[in-house]
Amino acid sequence: MTITVSPAELKNLEDTLLNTQGNVLLHNRFRALFTLKSLKSEEAIRIISDGFKDESALLKHELAYCLGQIQKTSALPILESVLADTTEDPMVRHEAAEAMGAISASKSIPVLKKYLSDSNQSVRETCEIAIARIEWDNSEEGQLHKAAAKDEETIPTYLSIDPAPPTSGLITGVPKPGDVTESNINDLRSKLLNKELPLFERYRAMFALRNIGTPLAVDALAAGFADDSALFKHEIAFVFGQLLSPHSVPCLLEVLKDSQESEMVRHEAAEALGGIGTPEVLPHLREWMIREDAPRVVRESCQVAIDMWEYENSNEFQYANGLDSTSSVTLGA
Repeated sequence: MTITVSPAELKNLEDTLLNTQGNVLLHNRFRALFTLKSLKSEEAIRIISDGFKDESALLKHELAYCLGQIQKTSALPILESVLADTTEDPMVRHEAAEAMGAISASKSIPVLKKYLSDSNQSVRETCEIAIARIEWDNSEEGQLHKAAAKDEETIPTYLSIDPAPPTSGLITGVPKPGDVTESNINDLRSKLLNKELPLFERYRAMFALRNIGTPLAVDALAAGFADDSALFKHEIAFVFGQLLSPHSVPCLLEVLKDSQESEMVRHEAAEALGGIGTPEVLPHLREWMIREDAPRVVRESCQVAIDMWEYENSNEFQYANGLDSTSSVTLGA
């Protein structure tokens, strides 16, 4: 859905996102950001790009995510500059690379290839997946999917531009009854956990399991938290934030509370818990929002997650205009 705003409303969104007054709460800046994303305009891209001057890695990572979801090549220069900045938080650089994959311009492939030997594992892995995504979009399978999507009468369950398409047969997000079998789920679980496969293929299994969404599929996804890739685990937490399944709450709480876990994984777990919005998660989010031993990105994620939790338990129609779903809050991976 694309929305329109008046010049005065646009200026208010800009001032809110960029915190020009210096006293705007982070969760309100997030709401402004997702409204700007829904505009899909060049002016919105300019405003979002200006946000990279901020100190918050969490906010900047979300800026990059939104630029990728807008899917306009005019955002590529700022994303390339963020990826190239080795002084930037790896979580932000990774999201810039992922956004380039979402925009899916062939000219991004040589740029992404420069960082396949980056010193940061998450950046390297994201560039690998982003290249594979762009190549898939231009493959025979990708072109056939694009053509079929135009004729598809069923609206996909998930409207986000994901780092990888679900395994063939589950791309639309609406699995057929024959897809939801224990055998199929176990096969996808095997692919998800198979470290011999390219990450792109493991991601495809991940998003296929998301589209199935049963408790058995959630258990299969949760098994991925034993992986040694922070990028891989953070994507699983993101998927749980889309699924909004209470069945995933116990494993997400374990991730949030694990001080040995990567902060990018814990941050994604916090936001997923906020989106799920069940009563038992709120005390944990409040605790980790104020704990001095928690990394800044975890504390800030809990602050945003509490706002999401309050939305899920309110009568508000939308968290912010133009979110990926009108029935739930989905923040960036």
